[in-house]
Amino acid sequence: MSEISPFDFKTFLSNLPGLPGVYRMINAEDIVIYVGKSRDLKKRVSSYFHKQHTSPRTAMMVSQIARIETIITRSESEALILESNLIKELSPRYNVLFRDDKTYPYIMITGQTSPQIRYYRGTIDNKNQYFGPYPNVWAVRDTLAQLQKIFRLRTCEDSVFRNRSRPCLLHQIRRCSAPCVGEISPEDYAKDVQHAVLFLEGKETEIVADLTARMQAASDAFNFELAALYRDELGSLQHVLHKQFVESADGRDADVIAVVQEAGVACVNLVMIRGGRHLGDKSFFPTHADDVSLSALAEAFVAQHYADKHIPAIVVCDALEDAEATAALLSEKAERHINVVTQPRSERRTWLEMALKNARYALMQKSAQDSAQGKRLAAMQEVLGLPVGPTRMECFDISHTMGEATVASCVVFEHGVPVKGDYRRYNISGITPGDDYAAMRDVLTRRYQKIAAGEGKMPDVVFIDGGRGQLNAAIGVMQEVGLESLQLVGIAKGVERKPGLEELVFPDREQGMHLPSDHPGLHLIQQIRDEAHRFAITGHRARRGKARTKTSLDEIAGVGAKRRQKLMTRFGGLRGVLSASVDDLASVEGISPELAEKIYRELHQG
Repeated sequence: MSEISPFDFKTFLSNLPGLPGVYRMINAEDIVIYVGKSRDLKKRVSSYFHKQHTSPRTAMMVSQIARIETIITRSESEALILESNLIKELSPRYNVLFRDDKTYPYIMITGQTSPQIRYYRGTIDNKNQYFGPYPNVWAVRDTLAQLQKIFRLRTCEDSVFRNRSRPCLLHQIRRCSAPCVGEISPEDYAKDVQHAVLFLEGKETEIVADLTARMQAASDAFNFELAALYRDELGSLQHVLHKQFVESADGRDADVIAVVQEAGVACVNLVMIRGGRHLGDKSFFPTHADDVSLSALAEAFVAQHYADKHIPAIVVCDALEDAEATAALLSEKAERHINVVTQPRSERRTWLEMALKNARYALMQKSAQDSAQGKRLAAMQEVLGLPVGPTRMECFDISHTMGEATVASCVVFEHGVPVKGDYRRYNISGITPGDDYAAMRDVLTRRYQKIAAGEGKMPDVVFIDGGRGQLNAAIGVMQEVGLESLQLVGIAKGVERKPGLEELVFPDREQGMHLPSDHPGLHLIQQIRDEAHRFAITGHRARRGKARTKTSLDEIAGVGAKRRQKLMTRFGGLRGVLSASVDDLASVEGISPELAEKIYRELHQG
């Protein structure tokens, strides 16, 4: 066999142990081009050099290897975690990359005497019960809304729960049984919590049987009001169950993974079944996936996704070639038996077919979106007179109320898509209140001084939400920091301030440019501008609300730091203080009836 790289692989392989671990392939420029894992490093790494590669991609990768570094681990599951972390950190050119850094949301039922049910995202501990994970926040909120209608568990924070003196609005609209003020006995509330747990575990028949028995007992005792309550609860439960699309006969948790590839673009669709109930799905579009087989895509997804995610009892995926090896790896990672199904039947086949349909539909949507996005970028390139389509675009906006709590926003788009992780807000101070030009100079100076010094990515275009004045402020800043060549564009609102009448203002043109209202480039500019405005105004409102929260109590004579803290704790924040009556305020330690009246009067004046 002829030598395919300057790397002396024979010497390297002769000293490589047959142990589990991770290997990194590095090229002549000292860049990691591939990260892999194996239960047997010697066997796996040797396979790259001792067989003919049918994939041009793999052959190209091997030809670029200058050296290989290995890390021996105690087990393959430990190697799985290390491999995933290295791939996320290094983004090697020849690894299939799945971007999914966010933790998945759960429903949490706390471990208190009167448990709270709520949305949760973060580290799991043993004090509470967790159900999920869910594919997205909307699936969690939908399930929570269903649970509130049926079982009426509390969702309020502990600080509010401990200090309630009367039922809240949720009790009045029959979304909470008000355990805070004793409207339900601890025993009955505990029963509702138990029913909610059974519901989340997919054991609805047990709930139906129990509710039916309790309804009959209440009816036999001539307590028809209570019987009607159980009847309504049963009706709500049956309505929810009727809407469920997928139900499992055994009620066990499962993940269904479908992999499709068309025209060099791949999609992996993950369907989550929890307690026999379909919670939703999520589609992933990997990068570096050209010339990669479906089995390799599936293996890469399993390795990266389950390195730090919950592993259900069943994983269904027909693209995996070695079910036993995958099951052994996942079982070792989860420390319990995981069943990997590659030839599903019955309901599992239905799940997989549904996942495949979702994957194909997501791929079709992405193709259409990419086509439309390409047209918008090409149209913008023509308008701006750029040699190539803009890759990275940044847009700035200023928000304040009569000069109060001024906040500047910077939003970032790459290839026409928002990159929310790169968004930034800037609190503006030390300027004349209401001076938008000074605010724009401040934020641009703070941002582009760093970029000029080599910190951060250089954009292709910078949009300024404003007319000639704001644009001139931006031009001055770019001259000061040495970025005169950076493309600047002002977006001035039209005379009637209506969408479609915007005027584009350029540094080197006296007259602004008006684009037709149906121009694809204008639509993209409007989207970027609107996102900058939204991001600025939400930041401004938060800053203004925080400042007013502090000021409204600080300015009342007789309310010092300790009393303010007691009020905020007692009522769960300023909103609770504002809704409290004089008697409620006077019930707080250290607040006399006279001071309570004064607080109420000053908080509600005007």
